[in-house]
Amino acid sequence: MTINTSHVTSSDSREILIDIRNLSKHFEGIKAIDQVNLSIRAGELIGVIGPNGAGKTTLFNLISGFLKPTKGEIIFNGKDISGWSAYKIAKLGIARTFQLVRPFKMLDALENAMVPHIPRNLFSKSSTLRNKAIWSLITVDLAEKKNYPAFILPHGDLKRLDFARSIATQPRLLLLDEPFAGLSFEEAFRVQRLIKESHEKGMTIVIVEHKLKILMKLVEKIFVLHQGRLIGEGSPQDVVNNGEVISAYLGTEAKHYV
Repeated sequence: MTINTSHVTSSDSREILIDIRNLSKHFEGIKAIDQVNLSIRAGELIGVIGPNGAGKTTLFNLISGFLKPTKGEIIFNGKDISGWSAYKIAKLGIARTFQLVRPFKMLDALENAMVPHIPRNLFSKSSTLRNKAIWSLITVDLAEKKNYPAFILPHGDLKRLDFARSIATQPRLLLLDEPFAGLSFEEAFRVQRLIKESHEKGMTIVIVEHKLKILMKLVEKIFVLHQGRLIGEGSPQDVVNNGEVISAYLGTEAKHYV
C-alpha cells in the first residue's frame, strides 16, 4: 500500500518543511525504501517506527544525503535536495544523529562540540567557536565535562554529546536515530527532556525509535514503515488501532504503548 500525503488536505496551517514523493532506494533488487510518500510540517515532533529492516535508517540516510535515491524526490523548504551531498544538506539546515555514537574519541567533549561550527565559521575567532560549543554543552548538561576526552565518557554522556553536536548549527530539521538506545531510565529521561526543550523552541524533530512507550508519549504523529513501504500514519492512538500495523509490528501489546 502506497500512501501519498502530498495531496492530503489538513487543517494544520503550518508550512510543509519536507515533502517526500515516491521515494525509493533499491540495493541490487532489494527494495529498502519503496515508493514512500510523506510530508512533515515545520515545528512537528514525529516518530518513525517499524520492525528491523523496515527501512527507517535508510530513510534518514536518504534525507541527510548519505545515500542517493533510486527514484523519487525529497523537497526540503521548497528545494529539491534529492541526491545532494551530505555536507550541502547539512548547510541547508538538516542535522542528524546515528544509532551508534561516533565521537572523535581522542578529542575532549568541548572539541567535539566545536567541530560542527568550523565549516560555517572558517574566519571566526577560536573564542567564538569555543563559546558556541560551550552553549551546546550547556544545553545538554555536559559543560562540567567539557575537558573530558570522549573515550572515557559513559554511553549516556556520549548520547548527549551527539545531541549537542547535532543541534550546534541550530538546524531546521533534526533527525534522531534511536536516541534512547542503551540508556538507563534516568538517562532516557534526560534525553527526552532535551528533545522536548528543542521542540518547544521551534525545531522540527523526527525520531526513529524502538522504545515505543517513550516515543508514543513524546511525539504528536507517527509514520510506520514495513519492508520499505509506508503502511500507516497518524496520532499514536491511530497507529495502535491500525490493524495492518498491529499485524506487521505492534502485535497484541499495541494498546499498552499509549
